[in-house]
Amino acid sequence: MSAARPLSTLRAIAVTAALPLLLTACGYQAEAKKGDGKTNLAADADKPLSASEVRIGYFPNLTHATALVGLQEGLIQKELGSTTIRPQTFNAGPSEIEALNGGSLDIGFIGPSPSINGYVKSKGSNLRIISGSASGGVKLVVNPEKIKTLDDLKGKKIATPQKGNTQDVAFLNWIAEKGWNVDPESGKGDVSVVRTDNKVTPDAFKQGSIDGAWVPEPTASKLVSDGGKVLLDEGFLWPENKFVITNIVVSQKFLKEHPDVVEAVLRGTVRTNGWIHAHQDQAKVSANTKLAADTGKPLEAEVIRPAWPSLAVTDDPLAATLKKQADHAVKAKFIEQPDLNGIYDLRLLNKVLKAAGKPEVSDAGLGAK
Repeated sequence: MSAARPLSTLRAIAVTAALPLLLTACGYQAEAKKGDGKTNLAADADKPLSASEVRIGYFPNLTHATALVGLQEGLIQKELGSTTIRPQTFNAGPSEIEALNGGSLDIGFIGPSPSINGYVKSKGSNLRIISGSASGGVKLVVNPEKIKTLDDLKGKKIATPQKGNTQDVAFLNWIAEKGWNVDPESGKGDVSVVRTDNKVTPDAFKQGSIDGAWVPEPTASKLVSDGGKVLLDEGFLWPENKFVITNIVVSQKFLKEHPDVVEAVLRGTVRTNGWIHAHQDQAKVSANTKLAADTGKPLEAEVIRPAWPSLAVTDDPLAATLKKQADHAVKAKFIEQPDLNGIYDLRLLNKVLKAAGKPEVSDAGLGAK
């Protein structure tokens, strides 16, 4: 979708689109028991699993809400029984993929671009995507005194989190569809793409060294609290406003050796997503409590209040959108046309979903045989 809609139209769509997206992205809340949402999906919760521990990685970020809430509320641990979770936090996808490939991490919550890069660089030998986790939550926020329309971005400095990361690829693709030219490597061109760590972006915005940013939550809402204006929600560029922002991946070695542990983790994440849908306000507090524990500081109310509803947790990996994101990375010349056959293994997830009375999800023809 290359044609930009007026902001007023986008806002109107957002009001009508956000609620059903949040309510139906997972579709599990109908099965959650009122008051707790803590139905145990395990066939035999007391049976010891094949590993004494499982190392789970995630970002201390709202886009990893399933991990934050699942760990904070003990919903994943309950499914694992005596198998202990060893949580690890990361600030960048490449370092998490390195840990997974290096054998110091078993399961990770991670974005689509690192998932694709990790799979391609290992020639399909090191990871599998085993579930979705979150959709949406990415926005273009600008200085309204400098940028009033999308066409005003030409000649301006816009931040993305990292060269070749999920948001960087999306922004470069949007620029290309506008007919503008930017060198993907340097970020120089009709728009200056400034690769900036999300931790630094708010200060850079306040100091005027950037004019805006294409970033995930909660950074987008932090910029708004500092006087920025949302000019575009990336969700409006995707069918049904859905696109994968976080996957759950596993090392193939761990999946082969401990499928029972992987299945238990997936029972926990499905259970967590159902609990989040059934307890939105409580889940928001839970996620912020975990963020405070992980980073030393909770998100301010004016940040988490608008950020939380723009994200949707989901068991569906939205595989077709990952395939499209890979095409965007090829177009930006970050990768050659990848062979993604086998990147997904959704058999255990679909087993868990079936046990919960839910429909299976698709791997878009990219599943392991």
